[in-house]
Amino acid sequence: MTGWIAVAGLGPGSDALVTPEVTTALDQATDIVGYIPYVARVAPRAGLVLHPSDNRVELDRARLALRLAADGRRVVIVSSGDPGVFAMASALFEAVEATGTDPDIRILPGITAMLAAAARAGAPLGHDFCAINLSDNLKPFALIEQRLRHAARGDFAMAFYNPRSASRPEGFARVLEILHEECGPDRLIIFARAVSTPDEALRVVTLAEARPEMADMRTVVIVGNAATRRVGRWVYAPRSVGAV
Repeated sequence: MTGWIAVAGLGPGSDALVTPEVTTALDQATDIVGYIPYVARVAPRAGLVLHPSDNRVELDRARLALRLAADGRRVVIVSSGDPGVFAMASALFEAVEATGTDPDIRILPGITAMLAAAARAGAPLGHDFCAINLSDNLKPFALIEQRLRHAARGDFAMAFYNPRSASRPEGFARVLEILHEECGPDRLIIFARAVSTPDEALRVVTLAEARPEMADMRTVVIVGNAATRRVGRWVYAPRSVGAV
């Protein structure tokens, strides 16, 4: 039996947002590797081995998947959202580079939390935008601040992942201060929590109204550009450059 690895995005939460391609890979798998809550989204069945692990052992997960595939197993590494956006695809290729192997790998895209949140709000990413991971676990906060300021000065809409955790609640407060300095008090900001799940909540405020406690690790935060506006209950960014 020839082994392979698929790195699959499970989408933002709802099974309806898992792509057919990912569903097929899960049906063919002999092993599921991933962070505990993501593995829990895969239904157990005969012949399927689940390998859940903690959040900060991405390289260990990647190495395990490589060993299993070398033994002829059909391995799916699961991520939420899209596996190439702040997720396991990069960790797998880092492990591949370190081992010098050339396994059969497929990256299966998924719907990111950023895109699901934007769809719920309207079209806040309708013009140029960027995505920034606000966790300082793998990079210094000074780099986060530098990227925030450059993105704001470039008038990008910004989507933030991992904005505020129990272990670093002060970081997002500083992010809001930086945004207020660079964008002013009237810029629209969207807090989209647990989109596509029963816990979904969406809040649109200005930067003057934004508070750190509005975000947690299940929240995607989207900051509009200078032209972003409301139309009824929707928020959108005009596609014309310089539109007012």
